[in-house]
Amino acid sequence: MATLKEIPDVTGFRNAIKETTGLVVVHFSASWAPQCGQMNEVLSELAKDPGYINVTFIKLEAEDVPEISEEYSISAVPTCVFVRRGKLLDRLDGANVAELTKKVKLLASQSDVSVPSMPEPPKEDLNSRLKRLINTEEVMLFMKGNPSEPKCGFSRQIVQILNENNVKFGSFDILADEEVRQGLKTYSNWPTYPQLYSKGELLGGLDIVKELAESGELKSQLPAQQSLDDRLKGLINKAPVMVFMKGEKAVPRCGFSKQTVAILNDTGIDYDTFDILSDEEVRQGLKTFSNWPTYPQLYVKGELVGGLDIIKELQESGELLTILKDGQ
Repeated sequence: MATLKEIPDVTGFRNAIKETTGLVVVHFSASWAPQCGQMNEVLSELAKDPGYINVTFIKLEAEDVPEISEEYSISAVPTCVFVRRGKLLDRLDGANVAELTKKVKLLASQSDVSVPSMPEPPKEDLNSRLKRLINTEEVMLFMKGNPSEPKCGFSRQIVQILNENNVKFGSFDILADEEVRQGLKTYSNWPTYPQLYSKGELLGGLDIVKELAESGELKSQLPAQQSLDDRLKGLINKAPVMVFMKGEKAVPRCGFSKQTVAILNDTGIDYDTFDILSDEEVRQGLKTFSNWPTYPQLYVKGELVGGLDIIKELQESGELLTILKDGQ
């Protein structure tokens, strides 16, 4: 008997699509949305139906797989897409049980037909990607392996020095990405690894970090360590109008963020953004700090306005522009 498969990540989804030749029903869901629970119950029942033995039913948390949500232009939940052999056949936006059942029955009965390929995800150019990676954390280490398992002696030594000096840092394993490994040498004009960056600027490699540590100057070359709450307050107040979203203003990386950007752009009010995909500490910490479990989040003068649903309501009532202007 088939079941509704819950897939947690991009790799699992890609493999599931690749391995399946029949119809795939993908539910883009969110744990906080009650309508999604109703759709999951219906899909679970359909999966048990022996008439749909060749149909694969998949549930994805839309916010956990922004790359996939972007590919399928997911702007709200629940949304179901119907795929066969990697090609998009149809979609259903919203919680319409009758229509869902109708589409599954119809598409499951059809043989392969000529359909347009699903859109390719937008490709980020290398320099933009390197800049984004370098700025993932205020202190960023590009190394071989990771801090808990360095893959060369130089990386092991620099991690030890940073830990001994109680430096909080992010890291990137250059062995996992040859494009980054080669590109960063040119981008920063530094031919070897590890490489340590502070606030987006190259500090140097192991020799320089050793010298700074031995002279007692290392901490003065790095940003002062902040508590998470202080860091979040600083980010929230970075601009009068701040949006914490997936991706950046120019390249939103989920449908919810794309809609928010479009609404704010229409107001003509200036705003700044922070990519929560670039910083897991901020992504998780801000949920607790503001007691708001989802993204995007809009702040005006340091105060939380809300997420996409509230932004839409304010836009429809004509109040959004007033709130944003008051923040200027």
